[in-house]
Amino acid sequence: MKRRTFFAAVAAAGLTAAAGCTTTTTQPDVVDILAANDEFSTLVAAVGAADLAGTLKGDGPFTVFAPTNAAFEKLPAGTVESLLRPENRDQLASILTYHVVPGAVTSDQLAGQRLDVKTVQGTTVDVNGTHGVRVNNARVIQADVAGSNGVIHVIDSVLLPN
Repeated sequence: MKRRTFFAAVAAAGLTAAAGCTTTTTQPDVVDILAANDEFSTLVAAVGAADLAGTLKGDGPFTVFAPTNAAFEKLPAGTVESLLRPENRDQLASILTYHVVPGAVTSDQLAGQRLDVKTVQGTTVDVNGTHGVRVNNARVIQADVAGSNGVIHVIDSVLLPN
């Protein structure tokens, strides 16, 4: 019996050592997750136009309230096109960083809570987790999409800072 235990331990150690030599797949970051889903093509284009991809690919952790393409379509006609122009880059960056909160905040941490949360942009958003989760007037339609550097909550409206 002791012999089996010894060989099992040696085999397990060999597998562990072999696993260290193989390439491991890492979890994608928040930008890669959004870029891989066509539902966020407008958001991804905006992040690129505002030159924020490098920042959002950083260590984080971040909580990103990610508006879908349908959310951007709710804005007045011409708004997205105007924001994507180079001369409006600062305004676009301000809007996008208003969708990002430092730290990884999951929906279970928000459940039953009403909070004013400071965004990366510098002002606060009203998070209401008493009946589902709402951020200002946007409803979280999919929560807790985990990335290597944070978490994404999909929202149905674009957040606009005051």
